[in-house]
Amino acid sequence: MKVLVTGIASRLGRMVATELIQRQHQVLGIDRRPWPDAPPGVEMFAADIRKRPAEDVFRTRRPDAVIHLATVTHLSRQVEQKHRINLGGTRIVFEHCDSYGVGQALFVGRHTFYGADAESNLYHTEAEPPMAVTTYPELADLVAADLFAGSALWRSPEIDTVVLRLAYLLGPSRAGTLANYLRGPRVPTVLGFDPLFQFIHEYDAARAIALALDERLRGVFNVAGPAPVPLSLLVKATGRRNLAMLESVFRRLIGRFGLPRLPKGAINHIKYPVVVDGSAFVEATGFEPNFDEVQTMKAFAAVDDRWARVP
Repeated sequence: MKVLVTGIASRLGRMVATELIQRQHQVLGIDRRPWPDAPPGVEMFAADIRKRPAEDVFRTRRPDAVIHLATVTHLSRQVEQKHRINLGGTRIVFEHCDSYGVGQALFVGRHTFYGADAESNLYHTEAEPPMAVTTYPELADLVAADLFAGSALWRSPEIDTVVLRLAYLLGPSRAGTLANYLRGPRVPTVLGFDPLFQFIHEYDAARAIALALDERLRGVFNVAGPAPVPLSLLVKATGRRNLAMLESVFRRLIGRFGLPRLPKGAINHIKYPVVVDGSAFVEATGFEPNFDEVQTMKAFAAVDDRWARVP
């Protein structure tokens, strides 16, 4: 199968591409960033997914399937630019899929879609609404992109569309939202709160994405990974020091003195759990993570900090 991966030069994109090649797929990649050492079997196209050269890849190469990874987090861009990339880019990708006869479209979202709140359910199913819009407004554009991708199920019924909402990624690349929070030697937490944190090894995440493609899934699925662990255990197991503080102090010190920079909405995610029920994905694919929670935390902790400086 000819598979086009947007955002292929990202850490996850490279892992997904490698997994697809191992499964004998032909891989096309679109990204503005270079991947100079891309393995044989990956054909790279340097382009902005929102611009005409990217559309030309759809028009001339006619991929059978598209995996859309070209979204950014709240810390990566200014609000207006982030909105254009996340929602605008997702809209354009699905328009190209519709225009150029793509048979499968896979959008990779985040489990933070469900938001964190004192009154929310412990385990979130795919049927629940996106509370992150109110509890974590900085994620609004990612939530909108997720919902737009899901709407393709009825807008373009001829395309097998699947939305995967992945738990936090963790692993040796030290890339992603959770990895950035745990990056320093001291991890700030809110005194009196010890929520469950759910994560998945990045290699398992790449395998789950490829599996969803091969199984030709259709619909919305949570991808959960191993059992969640308390934040205090996560901090300790990754070799960090838990710096618990009053919420008022937390809000004043965050982003200073070497502590991670977090938006206001992230504080709820430090106080309350976001745990998803991944049973529907397991039932549809038979997926089981190769790495349990201890192995995943150790994989993150064992890597030298030089990883963090690799562009």
